[in-house]
Amino acid sequence: MLRQCFVRFPLVGASAAAVCGMTTGENARFVRAWHEVDRSRLRTDAASPAAARQSGCTWFPYAKGGEFRKWYGNADYVVNWHDDGRDIVASGRAYPRARQRYFSPSVSWSFLSSAYFGVRQQPPGFIFDMAGCSLFPDAPDQISLYTGALCAKTASLFLQVLNPTLNFQVNNVASIPLPAQIDVNAIQAIVQAAVQIGKCDWDGHETSWDFTTLPLLSAACPGDTLARAYTRLRARWQGMTDTMQRLEEDNNRLFINAYGLHDELTPDVPVREITLTCNPAYRYGPRARDGEARLRADTVAELLHYAVGCLFGRYSLDAPGLILARQGAGPEAYFARVPHPRLAPVRDNVIPVLEEDGLGDDIVTAVCQFLRVSFGAAQFEENLAFIERVLGKDLRRWFSRDFFDDHVKRYRKRPVYWMFSSPDGHFNALVYMHRYHQDTVSTVLASLRQFIARLEHEQARLRKQANDAGTPPGQRIRAQKESRAVAARIEALRAWADGVLHPLAQQRIALDLDEGVRRNYRLFAGALKPIRGVPD
Repeated sequence: MLRQCFVRFPLVGASAAAVCGMTTGENARFVRAWHEVDRSRLRTDAASPAAARQSGCTWFPYAKGGEFRKWYGNADYVVNWHDDGRDIVASGRAYPRARQRYFSPSVSWSFLSSAYFGVRQQPPGFIFDMAGCSLFPDAPDQISLYTGALCAKTASLFLQVLNPTLNFQVNNVASIPLPAQIDVNAIQAIVQAAVQIGKCDWDGHETSWDFTTLPLLSAACPGDTLARAYTRLRARWQGMTDTMQRLEEDNNRLFINAYGLHDELTPDVPVREITLTCNPAYRYGPRARDGEARLRADTVAELLHYAVGCLFGRYSLDAPGLILARQGAGPEAYFARVPHPRLAPVRDNVIPVLEEDGLGDDIVTAVCQFLRVSFGAAQFEENLAFIERVLGKDLRRWFSRDFFDDHVKRYRKRPVYWMFSSPDGHFNALVYMHRYHQDTVSTVLASLRQFIARLEHEQARLRKQANDAGTPPGQRIRAQKESRAVAARIEALRAWADGVLHPLAQQRIALDLDEGVRRNYRLFAGALKPIRGVPD
């Protein structure tokens, strides 16, 4: 029955174009993670080449395949297509295939896959490359039919016959049979609902350009503690997962019946294949026994990331989406958008991250204020205890030891918050890349000198204690040791300040966000915390 389908039914390629996309020839030059660039130079909804050209923007969404994910998502990258790709074409190394299809809605999939055939509906506005192959129906209003057909289990079964490898080539997809008789209205309803759930899941994370607010905050009711808000959110996520599983099984059932493949397939979909980030069985894999604990910890980490974003003005508790994401934007632009914020961003774009308490206000102080404002002062102590219990450590230790590495991982080694860090790690300070200006290093240097002054005050206190005859001998010895340790720390920090930060401050380095994180980050070698896997 399976092989007869190739004879009995028309093939997808008879009514839709399956095509490979562009090869830029220099991805390092022409492709960026979307969050690296100036948001005002990015257009995500250009519906045609003419609209893209008239926008005057440089960067446009670029479908590059990506991990196994169905229905919607993997919208991570942008490509320089300014003036119809003038620079790409002029490079002489690019192959901009299927240009007439750029910016049109499509059904997209990853050319390479670890195991599964992940198909997503792509809205208008995208260019696509070799790894993000795309299908364009001759009748665009039928895109849901093709999305449903390729997301169904039957498509994977056909592909195993056509090409039993992990490369899903355009000619293989074009050769998949399409049933002649099927309830198109039912398919459309299923696909639209599934795409909407997939988009809601994708946009619930700040790594989406359509992110508006944190789901944990939107799930909270007045007076809720964080624990209660998380319980509400987890129930919502479970409902999304259950609904998506039902939709996928309904979609499978319709296509299995249409092909007459009841003996070969069942409509069942295991929960691990429900490709929602809020589904721990998919996010962490079916073998992860601690999926729920990891989901809770990641959700708390996302809250803390969002808090940092609010402190820098990238986000606001009082307005949706990105606030400050243009190069060099400052507080004035923030207050023009949010005149009366409950939590104002830092004015100088520098937030110290200190290992020890009692040495001045820093990120922990600021995040605690965020918690008081967002969830209420009455619940603060309970919420802080919940956060630290979920993370398995106190807030200061998490920020000083884990935050930056987590941020780098979350942003795929293209962080938007950069950490100035002394070689011994005793002084750290975050800055927001998009708010950077030529005096930012001078501001970091001033913050470092204030920190050194506090250490000198602490050293003087310890010396006095060590020399006080009235102090018990044990305490005097301990104070002497601590005084020597603080003195060594001060000496090391002064050397870093004079040898690294001061020369950089004098250079007054300018950034060009179009050049991306990797190139700009290298300009501050020796001052910024190294990113593993990214050479200086």
